[in-house]
Amino acid sequence: MIPFAKGHGLGNDYLVIDQRDLPGPLSSRAIATICDRNRGVGSDGILLLVPATRADFGLRIFNPDGSEAEKSGNGLRIFAKYLWDHGHAKQAAFTVETKGGVVECQLHVDQGRVNFVTVEMGRVTFRAPEIPMNGPDRDVVAVPLQLADGTALRVTAVSIGNPHCVVFVERLDEAQCRRLGPMIEQHPAFPNRTNVQFARVRARDGLDILIWERGAGFTLASGSSSCGAASAAVRNGFCDHGRVTVRMPGGELAVHVRADWSLRLEGPVEEVCTGTLTREFVEAYVSPG
Repeated sequence: MIPFAKGHGLGNDYLVIDQRDLPGPLSSRAIATICDRNRGVGSDGILLLVPATRADFGLRIFNPDGSEAEKSGNGLRIFAKYLWDHGHAKQAAFTVETKGGVVECQLHVDQGRVNFVTVEMGRVTFRAPEIPMNGPDRDVVAVPLQLADGTALRVTAVSIGNPHCVVFVERLDEAQCRRLGPMIEQHPAFPNRTNVQFARVRARDGLDILIWERGAGFTLASGSSSCGAASAAVRNGFCDHGRVTVRMPGGELAVHVRADWSLRLEGPVEEVCTGTLTREFVEAYVSPG
């Protein structure tokens, strides 16, 4: 049997599994089944603890469709709490190696318990290679994007080690997010697909967003999406450098956008339960190595 822990950040939930407990690699089919909310445990993804070469711990992040993500702000915070709660981390500050780079995690420990985590997310860039910006337009942040149904948008492409596409709107509309999100995610301009945020500027230090997450769909909250939207708001002149509060259906996160475009993400995190995948499930879905 394979043990797991389940945690969430503002309703964005992940399962954490130690690679050493697996009899072999997780297939896309196994990941999709485990994440299925009717036929599996149910989650927005899987966080796999793996060996690291450049940091204290290594992390692989899988979306519920079986694809692999480069970085996840909420996933990192859930993973950081897991490392402390389950005895892997002995110090409150440590580094984690992801496919999208090495990040620093700082646990806020109160009477031995962790319910708040800060993550240094690295430096954001705006010249995403998926959308060409050549000639005189190369420094333009908001660029046109035409969707398959004829919808014309202006979007800001952002990279935080994983790709994001931010659309600023006057009014947030969940139906619009669910309709346009998949078309933007799979647009030919993004050969590796992209995460999508619809953002409404609330103040010089605040945003409201809706999220269509690559490989997961409509999501209550996302740390890297909050970072992408906050960075795009500052880059477009809608918000100021410094602390930007990002509100989502699941709750609120704080993103610090520094002058050098490095980012710090902070917010609450909870562990919900621990459990094991049954022998029957493992034999059916996880092949021996």
